[in-house]
Amino acid sequence: MVMMKKLLAALFVCLSAASAWAGVKIEHWIAPSGARVYFVETHALPILDVEVNFTAGTAYDTADKAGVAGLTRGLLDAGAGGLDEEKIAGRLVDIGARLSGTTDHDRAGLNLRTLSSKAEKESALDLMRVLLAQPAFPEAVLAREKARLISAIQEADTRPDSIAAKRFARAMYPDHPYGLHSTVESVGRITRDDLASFHRDHYSARRAVVALIGDVTRAEAEKIAQSLTEALPPGKPDGDLPAVRMPSKGTLKVAHPAAQSHIHIGLPAIRRTDPDYYALLVGNYTLGGGGFVSRLMKEVREKRGYAYSVHSYFAPRRFEGPFQIGLQTKRDQAGDALKVVDEVLAGFMKDGPTEKELAAAKKNLINGQALRIDSNAKLIGYLSAIGFYGLPLTYLDDFPAKVGAVTVKDVREAFARHVKPSSLVTVVVASD
Repeated sequence: MVMMKKLLAALFVCLSAASAWAGVKIEHWIAPSGARVYFVETHALPILDVEVNFTAGTAYDTADKAGVAGLTRGLLDAGAGGLDEEKIAGRLVDIGARLSGTTDHDRAGLNLRTLSSKAEKESALDLMRVLLAQPAFPEAVLAREKARLISAIQEADTRPDSIAAKRFARAMYPDHPYGLHSTVESVGRITRDDLASFHRDHYSARRAVVALIGDVTRAEAEKIAQSLTEALPPGKPDGDLPAVRMPSKGTLKVAHPAAQSHIHIGLPAIRRTDPDYYALLVGNYTLGGGGFVSRLMKEVREKRGYAYSVHSYFAPRRFEGPFQIGLQTKRDQAGDALKVVDEVLAGFMKDGPTEKELAAAKKNLINGQALRIDSNAKLIGYLSAIGFYGLPLTYLDDFPAKVGAVTVKDVREAFARHVKPSSLVTVVVASD
């Protein structure tokens, strides 16, 4: 019987919903616990996906103990409610459920996928509830994970790509937690009490967003959301982070023996709720987000052969997330490559995309949306983001129209508002 459950679970995990998810009906309410809940009911597959996120990302670390947020989330399933990590893993195998977690700058939490049959569903949800509310943070596991993290940091600090990413974040956000990174020293100072305190302060119902999609009714979803969050600690108020201060234009060159220079150019640019999101998304497709059809790829790679790949993107966050251009090139041609990138960006800022480029960008983004939400597993990520960032419940339905309405003028004006040349910072690791 156990083997049959495992086989069925593996089969269902691999399946995706056949529906194209047009007209997704998202229901929203506030649970009695105070948690914000977002729910999509679908009975196409006997599966339930649940994601619980908290305002508990790495931006809520402190400089002297950077790494607490990631370790807190990482050890949620290392022991809880009298269960050690082996028993937790064994229980998940027995019921055919899958548990994972994520931590980014803004949020952290757990994701669960389970069969919707009564016994398996109840067992999986009960385990998730215990992990969220009663983590033990065992000293032995913490010591092991700290050693592993320190080893990873030491290795990463020898690589030019990792060095560039860290120095770039620090240059963009010199006075903001978005610029923090864990160090050997900061991780070494972390104690079990730090994890317990971080959990107590940040893993509360009023800082929680519960996203559910799958084979349950609204009434069942209400009970699940309340059960998962009612025993969470009271927590601290969901206070704001400090305002993002724009950096001053400058170039930082970092010595490294690598044969290729690693180059990052950018600045803090956009919040996730900014109305310019669509214009920047469409415009960036032409600038550097559209692969081989983008201007940066054509000018830097195809015409001059300076780099195998070059890209640009906006990464909106709760506060101003980065706009970034990145590439690698031979160190003796880094200056020439940078000059071309500057020229392409300046030209795009001045004129925006052509009408032909605009039409191609909008077509690709609109046509690709169906593939980005064609399964429960993909859709729950959007559902969670809609809840966490307070986006409209009609976001998925609105996306084609919002993208389709973008004009060349919209792109040009949005870039002018968010990509200020006076604040662009450049980091070059392995520079002559």
